[in-house]
Amino acid sequence: MPTHSESRQLPYSAQQMYDLVADVGQYPEFLPWTAAARVRSEVEQPGGTILMEADLVVSFKVFRERFTSRVTLWPEARKIDTEYLDGPFKHMISNWEFVDTESGCDVRFFVDFEFRNRLLQSAAGLFFYEAMQRIVRAFETRADALYAP
Repeated sequence: MPTHSESRQLPYSAQQMYDLVADVGQYPEFLPWTAAARVRSEVEQPGGTILMEADLVVSFKVFRERFTSRVTLWPEARKIDTEYLDGPFKHMISNWEFVDTESGCDVRFFVDFEFRNRLLQSAAGLFFYEAMQRIVRAFETRADALYAP
């Protein structure tokens, strides 16, 4: 099962980065291999968390799959947890955490997944690390476009 963990220091506030990652509906505009995104529901829970159910369509060469996730938004803590519900994976979780610093914020990202299909899992292993770095860079580039002076 591939896992990836990454931390970055960015010159933007934790709130700005949290808002960018929480805006799932905008992912097709900037996220590699994301052909479509649809937020099915978004419900505020007691205690201030928000539960979102969202579909993403991922397209890479001949591979095109839709998957559904439950996204838990923690606005006060500026954390985002994603749990896979339906699609081509055996399992998939990801976590984002955003912490203000004197010069911007620390962004922490973690993902762990496994495809059901052994062929897809083998292919994912070949380019997984590079793909995860590219995804994190896409969020950085989007932040630059939205927030840089």
